[in-house]
Amino acid sequence: MDKELEQLKINLYVGRPLGYKFFREKRVEKYRFYYLIYEELVVVFVIAISDKKDQQSTINKIKSLIPYYREEIKRRLNFS
Repeated sequence: MDKELEQLKINLYVGRPLGYKFFREKRVEKYRFYYLIYEELVVVFVIAISDKKDQQSTINKIKSLIPYYREEIKRRLNFS
């Protein structure tokens, strides 16, 4: 698992894109980590972890909430 996480430190885009360049999935052992990359805000937001069984429902839920995540990150960073 450490090897995969080290890859993310070097290249955030190493994971598989999920419909958007900024929405990625990285498989680590039997789990999948889902994350959003906001370069302009200098933020990587890890959203969820799932196994293969819950993969599609997790992806669908995250996609429906992408606008919310962006606004929440901006709010927490005091951006307007």
